[in-house]
Amino acid sequence: MPAASAVRSSGRPAPVANADAATGREFAYTFADFERIRVLIHAHAGIVLSPAKQDMVYGRLARRLRRQGLASFSAYIDLILRDRGEWEAFVNALTTNLTSFFREAHHFQMLAEHLRASSASRFSIWCCAASTGEEPYSLAITACETFATLQPPVTIFATDINTSVIEEARAGLYPADRLSGLAPGLAQKYFVESDQAGQRRVRPELQRLITFGRLNLLDPIWPARGAFDAIFCRNVMIYFDKATQYAILKRFGPLLRPDGRLVAGHSESFAHASEIFRPLGRTVYARVSS
Repeated sequence: MPAASAVRSSGRPAPVANADAATGREFAYTFADFERIRVLIHAHAGIVLSPAKQDMVYGRLARRLRRQGLASFSAYIDLILRDRGEWEAFVNALTTNLTSFFREAHHFQMLAEHLRASSASRFSIWCCAASTGEEPYSLAITACETFATLQPPVTIFATDINTSVIEEARAGLYPADRLSGLAPGLAQKYFVESDQAGQRRVRPELQRLITFGRLNLLDPIWPARGAFDAIFCRNVMIYFDKATQYAILKRFGPLLRPDGRLVAGHSESFAHASEIFRPLGRTVYARVSS
């Protein structure tokens, strides 16, 4: 019986035999398979995978082959091309979601100063890579602290291409040790005990400030409506080539208020789009006047 159709009576896939004896890998995996995956993820999500990522791709997708009872990456690629649900799992597996509360703290200090200096009565912020929620909740805490209220005049649109992490973010439930990096008092002020041991939940007031949703920056239409006072797009552009970065930056420009801020990750630079954004220092950018 072919491995792809071998199923235990329990309904779960049966284990497959070692399919790649030459490498000792559990599943057959060739460079041609990797190239097909590179093309697919770049076309769909803009992510550029260098040849050095070949083993990383194997490690992240092997569990999907195991779950589906497949013996080869070739068979898995054929599956994702016809199965929308597995396609979503494929994209989720290949997107990176390293995050923490108040990561690169100077950006939140900048945001607080920007909000205080503005004469606007309402503010809107877009977090483009919400991941499991630490960044948008850090933005919400910053807004509450800046305006000294749990109901600041701020709305936050938080998106990510990965559907599983968005669900985690929406739930707002975190292990207590994930809050260890917060400034003294903030964990007690903005998180409450949950009915799950060792877990704390963000206050509902913070959740009400944020609208979570899935968004692929390569989609032709974004469910994101400006004008935003700030767009946080941190540690996203490093996965795109320069042409893709430029196209996205060109779309960001009109969504920002004239005095709005675009915030990038510490290793990202937009010098190749100097006619769209000008640097303000420490990976913060402003629109170039048209």
